[in-house]
Amino acid sequence: MKTKSKNITTLEEFKEEHYGKIGTPKRDELEAGYENFKIGAMIHEARLQKGMTQEQLAEKAGTTKSYISKIENNVKEARFSTLQKIVEIGLGGHLELSIRL
Repeated sequence: MKTKSKNITTLEEFKEEHYGKIGTPKRDELEAGYENFKIGAMIHEARLQKGMTQEQLAEKAGTTKSYISKIENNVKEARFSTLQKIVEIGLGGHLELSIRL
């Protein structure tokens, strides 16, 4: 769907033009990377809201400061079990998982 202005492109149009339609390998890789980025950003934001340093969060969650940093900066993907510890034990939150088909 094109926008009214010739100079404006929606994010969806941009992704489709540069990465292909949903379901193509290049687009799927982009979307997966975005999901990992979101997880890191959410951990970072929650940690700041709690007034914690990466070191404090790592200590509570039983991991290292460098691991927390790598997750927050989208350098490393977190295992689900580790992510659960970070959120539930480290941050005192609740991790929810959903599956959409």
